[in-house]
Amino acid sequence: MPLQKQWRPLERSTVAQAPDRPGVYELGDADGEVRTIDSGVLRDELKTALAYESADRVRWEATHTLEEAENRAVEHRARAGLEE
Repeated sequence: MPLQKQWRPLERSTVAQAPDRPGVYELGDADGEVRTIDSGVLRDELKTALAYESADRVRWEATHTLEEAENRAVEHRARAGLEE
């Protein structure tokens, strides 16, 4: 089950809008298919994704703690069939 957020283009202006707090995020291709589900401090993670990932879109959901973000990412990957 994907995050219930709208896709945004993975570009500098989008990354600049990401909160500087923990969360879970999805990276997707141009067709909106989820390619990666991960967690961490959102702005830092998305800066890295912008530099090194070949994704076109992103969406995220902030959490209160890094532990909560990681737990949600693990559950979300399992539901999406993207277990690591």
